[in-house]
Amino acid sequence: MKRSTLSHSLLNIILVFIESAMTLLLRLDPELRKAAYPLAKQNTLVCLRLYLPHVEVFATFSYKGVLLDTSMPTDRSEPDVVINAYSMQVINALTTHDIESTEKLQMRGEVVQVQLVKQFIMQMGLGGIIQGLIKKIKGSGKTKPSDAEKQEKTDNYKARIAEQQTQINTLTIKNRELETTLKELQSKQKLLMISAVVAVVIALIAIIAFFISQ
Repeated sequence: MKRSTLSHSLLNIILVFIESAMTLLLRLDPELRKAAYPLAKQNTLVCLRLYLPHVEVFATFSYKGVLLDTSMPTDRSEPDVVINAYSMQVINALTTHDIESTEKLQMRGEVVQVQLVKQFIMQMGLGGIIQGLIKKIKGSGKTKPSDAEKQEKTDNYKARIAEQQTQINTLTIKNRELETTLKELQSKQKLLMISAVVAVVIALIAIIAFFISQ
C-alpha cells in the first residue's frame, strides 16, 4: 500500500509539471489553441494508457486548458478517446511533429474526435511550436530570422525537452530508490518481529523450566 502511495504521489507531481507546461504553451501558441478549441468545446476526455512504465492518465480538454488526472472524472462514465502506447512512442510523437509517429499511436474512439486529438498532438510537437513562432514573427512585420537563429531556437527547444526528460528520469530513479528503501524496512521489520517472537518463546520456556525445577 505504501509503495503504491509513493508511485501515485510521484505521478501526480509529474502531471502537475506537464499540465503547467501545456497551459503555458496554450497561452503562447495560437495555433495550438486553435487545435485545442474543438476538443475543449466538446469537453473531450482522453484516456492515455502508457506502458513502460504502466500508468493510466486522463486528460480533460476545457476552456481552462488541459486538465490531467490519474482517475476518471466523477461525472464521466467512459473516455471519448483511448490511446494505448509505450511511453517513448508518446514522447516521440510530442517532440517530432511527425505524422508517422502520431499515426503509430493506437487510438480508439469516434473518428472525428480521434482526428482532432491527432491534430492537437502534432501541433504540440517541437516542429509545430517552431512553425507557430515563425508565423508569429512573420506576421508582426519583423525581419525574417536567419537560418542560424532558427537553428539556435530549435536547439534551445531540444535542450528544454531534454532537460524535462532528465527531470522525469530523476524522479523515476528517486521513486525506485524509495521503493527499495521501503522493501528493506519491511524486511527488517519482519526480521525484528520474528526475533521478538523467538525471544518471547525462549523466555516462556525458561520461566516454565524454572517453575518445574522448583
